[in-house]
Amino acid sequence: MMDHFLFFTELASMPVYDVKGRRLGRVKDAALVPLVNSSRIDRYLVGGGDAWLTIRYDQVRSISLEEGIFLSDEHLTPYHDDEYMLRLGRDLLDQQIIDVTGRKVVRVTDLTFEVRPDGTRDTLIVSDVDIGVRSILRRLFQGVLPPLWIRRLQAPIPPRSIRWEFCNVVEPDPLRRLRLNISYRKLESIHPADLADIVEDLAPAEREAIFETIDSEVAAETLSEVDPKMQASILEALEPEKAADIVEEMAPDEAADILSELEEGTSEEILEEMDSTGKTEVEE
Repeated sequence: MMDHFLFFTELASMPVYDVKGRRLGRVKDAALVPLVNSSRIDRYLVGGGDAWLTIRYDQVRSISLEEGIFLSDEHLTPYHDDEYMLRLGRDLLDQQIIDVTGRKVVRVTDLTFEVRPDGTRDTLIVSDVDIGVRSILRRLFQGVLPPLWIRRLQAPIPPRSIRWEFCNVVEPDPLRRLRLNISYRKLESIHPADLADIVEDLAPAEREAIFETIDSEVAAETLSEVDPKMQASILEALEPEKAADIVEEMAPDEAADILSELEEGTSEEILEEMDSTGKTEVEE
């Protein structure tokens, strides 16, 4: 192929051919399995008529922008949703993620893959999340103009993207976070004031997910920087035990001020979970 990269907008709707060159359908989505590999495309979901097929990465012989995807294995299976899959089209495209280096919340408008040939197969590796005008233009003309024309059209526009390893996917469901191997540990290195700005831009369930997961000391420092109107709602959404761990890391007077903004029952539940020393200091 002419370049060793591919965009998700180009992969979506790309034709797929079996070992005999017969067309099976078009790519409908692609998925990572983060517990296995955090950046390699593990599954291609191909639609042919009413049914979708699942193609493993090791069943792909070649991927070409000009010709499509050709397989090396004809033993394909029907698609069944897998809770360990992070589907790019469904779960990432148009969703908010955290840019850890830029310290901000961004919306995914496309993804860039590196195409890695090894002599046996072509493998796609997620390299960047695209957020700029170039990716919006690709989306606008997807299916209207040939991909090569779109590439020429976007050439004068500077790219805006974030390296995949510096992105944090936000997932409120704790069980799904576990299955998708999502961690917020990278966020703990961000200055609390910057992290506070990030969580203020998120939905309530996503804020809760971050405070529930990150280190309690970091959570306390971050909570201190959050808009006071939001502090109480964050604590109220947490399990009392986690809320108590965070409050214990705060200065007693600051902790007392936040607890005074909570419903009396919620405040009492948090105090009950605190150790005796911390509880006494706050109550004083």
